[in-house]
Amino acid sequence: MVSASKSGTQPELTTKQINAIARCLSDPRRFEILQKIAAHSCTACSDLRSTFPITAPTLSHHLKELEAVGLVNSTRRGKFMDIAFHRDTWNAYLAALQKI
Repeated sequence: MVSASKSGTQPELTTKQINAIARCLSDPRRFEILQKIAAHSCTACSDLRSTFPITAPTLSHHLKELEAVGLVNSTRRGKFMDIAFHRDTWNAYLAALQKI
């Protein structure tokens, strides 16, 4: 999701990526889920499920949307799933917003 800039120091997002992240985060529940994930280095999907009053398919949909824009990454451990926050993508998104 994040690509290195020409100078190689600060990763940059394309306008398309910035717009996709903004659309993704416009859903209040999705933003709340991202906050929960970002508060921990790695969050078990089952922990998220018990935190929010939503169905498992709805949580799965939100996680897929967050993963599609590069804000989280999911890793399977047998029948369990761990979700990790991509701080590099988040920082690149914030840097793009600061340029406005």
